[in-house]
Amino acid sequence: MNNEFAIKIHGDDNVAVGIVKILAGTDVFGVVAKEDIPVGHKIALVDIGNGADVVKYGAPIGAATAAISAGCHVHTHNLRTKLSGQLEYSYKPALAAAPEPISQNFMGYLRKDGKVGIRNEIWIINTVGCVNLPAQRIVNMARAKHAGRKIDGIHTFVHPLGCSQLGDDHAATQRILANMVHHPNAGGVLVFGLGCENNTIESFQEVLGEIDPNRVKFLVAQDFDDEIAAAMGIIDELVDFAEGFERSPQSVSHLTIGLKCGGSDGFSGITANPLVGVASDMLVARGGTTILTEVPEMFGAEEGLMARCVDEGVFDATVALINDFKGYFMRYNQEVYENPSPGNKDGGISTLEDKSLGCTQKGGTSNVAAVLEYGQAATVPGLNLLNGPGNDIVAITNLMAAGCHIVLFTTGRGTPVGAPVPTVKISSNTDLATRKANWTDFNSGTLLEGKTMEQVGEDFWQYLVEVASGRTTRNEELDYREIAIWKDGVTL
Repeated sequence: MNNEFAIKIHGDDNVAVGIVKILAGTDVFGVVAKEDIPVGHKIALVDIGNGADVVKYGAPIGAATAAISAGCHVHTHNLRTKLSGQLEYSYKPALAAAPEPISQNFMGYLRKDGKVGIRNEIWIINTVGCVNLPAQRIVNMARAKHAGRKIDGIHTFVHPLGCSQLGDDHAATQRILANMVHHPNAGGVLVFGLGCENNTIESFQEVLGEIDPNRVKFLVAQDFDDEIAAAMGIIDELVDFAEGFERSPQSVSHLTIGLKCGGSDGFSGITANPLVGVASDMLVARGGTTILTEVPEMFGAEEGLMARCVDEGVFDATVALINDFKGYFMRYNQEVYENPSPGNKDGGISTLEDKSLGCTQKGGTSNVAAVLEYGQAATVPGLNLLNGPGNDIVAITNLMAAGCHIVLFTTGRGTPVGAPVPTVKISSNTDLATRKANWTDFNSGTLLEGKTMEQVGEDFWQYLVEVASGRTTRNEELDYREIAIWKDGVTL
């Protein structure tokens, strides 16, 4: 429900969110503002007693720490989280009806293993950070040599790991890198090692499993007098191989799309995140896969996800996902609910419940089909939950390694960050889309300006099909591509 100054998201809410800066004396849903309230921030629509729930999205986002009069600003100065530590849950399913199956195609690259890619690139995957700079030098030379060839680009992705790690930490690094090697957006891959690292080519090959030797090749730098020349010869072979792939009509059921937010503001849960939720539901209805991560930003909204778990096994895995991540915080003696970030607060988000209830809307209304561990690739169509932190670069890397062809990244404050795969930046407001057009791919702020979710949702879905079929995103055009691997272990 909107007026010209604010939006009330749910009928049960006792606050509204300012669409513009609300000046003292302004009438908002019949309540006179008693003070200036920044854009994206909350105004009390009724008197809220000390300790009473503040309700947004139809659910409590915390408790008032003082009496709040109708018309006053509601934020961190008078609102606190109600969340606590690890909890017990019971399975109370409230499953969505199965969507009507829809058939639709896009133009993709069919690989020999049956996977479908949306790009046809050459990737250099470094087994260890020691070869990062030689790999970048190889990329620069190969781009110049192969300009104009029928490939979509040549890239490498720097990281500091692959050596001096032990146990599960080392294994997690190997899984992320192995999933990159198998990613269908890469038409050819050079696995580039140093020779003395923990993550040797031989041990990494065991993790990789079966590969096509024409698509994936290996080079150990210490084995060659001139590793650059040797690598350039291999790149020549990979480019020749990748040129054998052509775009052809492929079912969108092959697509896997990641759901991510960063630099959220008070509009993210009203515009951009629900829009991504609509796209997620549309892909699921077409037999595809979507993946929601950022586990700490599920805290406070997890019961809604649990009610949508398709069975008790998925429910149990979701409970473990939530409580184990809280345990991760507790092992390091950190506050479980040390969230939202300073930028989130500046944008109008007050508590973790406020953030999470908006964040999880990216998962739409589809049932939760599976829960994935960190570094695990998705195999079950539908909405998946993926273990991992909310850190932007770690999360987009995690989503890419889980098999995502595209990452949908909503933001209210803007960011240039991009994954190795197309990373679609969806602005929550028109001001950001205008100011940072070089970072923004799609503006959901039009939802605050009279457009309906149905209209914007159809436009956004068509845009995503175009991206899958070859339309480039801002991060691709600017070559903003990077990875970060979650580290939780000893360094030697």
